[in-house]
Amino acid sequence: MVVHIVAGELPDEIGNLNLVSFVIRENSFTGLIPTKIFNSSTLKSLVLSNNDFSGYLPLSMGLWLPNLESLIVDNNKLTGIIPSSISNASKLTLLGMSANSLTGVIPDLGNLRLLSYLILGENNLTRESSTIELRFFSSLTNCRNLKMLELSINQLNGILPMSLGNLSTSLVYLGAFGCKLKGDIPSGIGNLSSLERLSLDSNELTGFIPRELGRLKHLTRLYLEHNRLQGFIPTNLCQVKSLGHIYLSDNMLNGPIPACLGELKSLASVFLDSNSLNSTVPLNLWSLRDLLGLNLSSNFLSGYIPSDIGKLRVIAQIDLSWNKLSGDIPSSIGGAQSLVSLSLAGNNIQGPIPKSFGSLINLEFLDLSNNNLSGVIPKSLEALRYLEYLNLSFNRLRGEIPEGGHFAN
Repeated sequence: MVVHIVAGELPDEIGNLNLVSFVIRENSFTGLIPTKIFNSSTLKSLVLSNNDFSGYLPLSMGLWLPNLESLIVDNNKLTGIIPSSISNASKLTLLGMSANSLTGVIPDLGNLRLLSYLILGENNLTRESSTIELRFFSSLTNCRNLKMLELSINQLNGILPMSLGNLSTSLVYLGAFGCKLKGDIPSGIGNLSSLERLSLDSNELTGFIPRELGRLKHLTRLYLEHNRLQGFIPTNLCQVKSLGHIYLSDNMLNGPIPACLGELKSLASVFLDSNSLNSTVPLNLWSLRDLLGLNLSSNFLSGYIPSDIGKLRVIAQIDLSWNKLSGDIPSSIGGAQSLVSLSLAGNNIQGPIPKSFGSLINLEFLDLSNNNLSGVIPKSLEALRYLEYLNLSFNRLRGEIPEGGHFAN
């Protein structure tokens, strides 16, 4: 059916039509969603996303939708609970309700055995008050076709149950960042053999990073930053040859950076900053030709910056600030010509600023402050026409400040 109305309220009479598919996404509809539309037994697809619908979803919304396969009401202004009756729409494969103001608990959805995509992020959903364990995960273990589970930015405020490891082995994406999750990451997470992306960042998770993550052979993105995780970074992660992005920033991790991380040739982003790591930087990390971002700042790393840094031809960000690095800045750094941001601040680096910095033609941010650098500021820095931030303070530099390029301003 083609609908030409693009704004205003939907008339109740819409529900009297024998609709199979009703799609009005990305318009300016307002008011309540007509209750009668949920009485359309012929309806297979209902897409009302990206409008301004408000009010509650009818408590009986799932009782008369035996053929419904897709229900998408994302990005509206809906309030109230997710009605438990939705579990009666047993042919549902896609349920999307993200970016509303829904409250209450996530109902038992175990009857939706065909469900492939469950997207409930950016609401105010909570857990049952009677237990700190997030029980709804147990019901989702019946959804053996589940590929995507997105719960991020809610107020779940609970513990991930052991049943998390019994979710569908078809699950590709699990997102629950910004949910005030507590407790340990269940070791059973290693059973989710198809998982490609795991986002549990910005929570209150404690305990260790499970070694069982090493069993996730298809994992490409691991986001565990901004939690309270402790212990070592498990070397088992090095078994995940597909891993491209690892974010463990702002935890309580200690011990060494596993040298075997440098053997993961797919790595593009390594963010381990704001922990208590206390090793040298593994030399083979500087051999990762596809590395785009490396942030190891605010740890207790020692050693020197190797000449291999210049072999990182595509890297855009390097942050090694606030560690215990020493030695000179190698002149080979000029080979990293894709660098946009470089911070070596707060170390014990000495020697001159290499003239080869002038080859970093894409550089916008450069912080070498709080070191023991000596000599003059090289005139080659005048060539950095995109430079917006330069901090060379608290060193032992002497001589004149260059006058050309950005320095003229």
